[in-house]
Amino acid sequence: MEMKAVFAKRFKSARLMNGFSLQDLADALDNKLSRQALHRYEKGEVIPDAEKINMLSKALKVSPDYFFRTTKVELSEIEYRRLSKMPQKEASVIKEKTKEYLSRYLELEEILGLANAFDNHLKDFEIVTTYEQVNRAAELLREKWGLGKSPIFNVVELLEDKNIKVVKLDVDEDFDGLQTFVNGTIPVVAYNLKKANKLDRIRFTLLHELAHLLLKFGNVTGKQKETLCHKFAGAMLLPEETIREELGQHRNKLSINELGNIKKQYGISMQAVVMRAKDCGIINDHYTKQFFFLIKQMNWKVDEPVEYQGVEESNRFEQLLFRALIEDQISMSKAASLSNQSLAEFKKEHQPMF
Repeated sequence: MEMKAVFAKRFKSARLMNGFSLQDLADALDNKLSRQALHRYEKGEVIPDAEKINMLSKALKVSPDYFFRTTKVELSEIEYRRLSKMPQKEASVIKEKTKEYLSRYLELEEILGLANAFDNHLKDFEIVTTYEQVNRAAELLREKWGLGKSPIFNVVELLEDKNIKVVKLDVDEDFDGLQTFVNGTIPVVAYNLKKANKLDRIRFTLLHELAHLLLKFGNVTGKQKETLCHKFAGAMLLPEETIREELGQHRNKLSINELGNIKKQYGISMQAVVMRAKDCGIINDHYTKQFFFLIKQMNWKVDEPVEYQGVEESNRFEQLLFRALIEDQISMSKAASLSNQSLAEFKKEHQPMF
């Protein structure tokens, strides 16, 4: 692809990532560049000079070399959660922010010569239509990943270790998560940074998206599919053998205290624990309805009385970046660019360590 076409494609992506129309961008630049000039850039008719590129990079919050990055980033069809209320403009912001982060991540892996092949242990799993099947799928995946029956300490780090790219997005609160493949082979899940104060919700969302990525669903409705993905997430966080050890085989009632303790240990919401207990036959439908009536009455649906205090972060990108920098595979300015920072910002934050 010639450089004009590369610039045009990246320029449009940056504009959409910021939610700008061409006129919005011209206004953000105090009309130092006209809408017509910006239109020519986006059509690949001309590449602006260095001064104008610096102006554009500041307005669009990207580094100047962003516009010339040639790393291939093609997303498969994206499946979003709870995006029906979101306008197309916001959907474009989400898509382009995802692509921008992945372009930096994949370029860094290319520089280091790292393989990013993903081994899908569920690729030959049967077509899924029932809870029993998703429960077995979760048990199989936990076994293949060597998780045993213990709590998952850090879901984000676990997924990254398995070559599943996890993207944090700071976007509209109506958005929970998405999943797709980049370049046809690398799985991607994303979550909303605005939900980061609810770590149990992030964990559940990521594993819900993982179900969409890895499982093949049969003749079920969209709502049934979402429910099955919920059940997969619950089974990943709290295996059946484990919840039976915690609660027993059959119960008439559950206490808020024991649900809170399970939440604190396993990083799964109290509401999800109750649904898991119902799925495993530990409690019946009648008690489940009573519990959720209580949750509504106490206004605990969003803010439960017990919080999960965990860690949901992966340092893999930063580790690779510092590895490439200390081994002189990239310059300080390239490291800053891959971090989407200015050189001055990067030096201020990291240079004392090098």
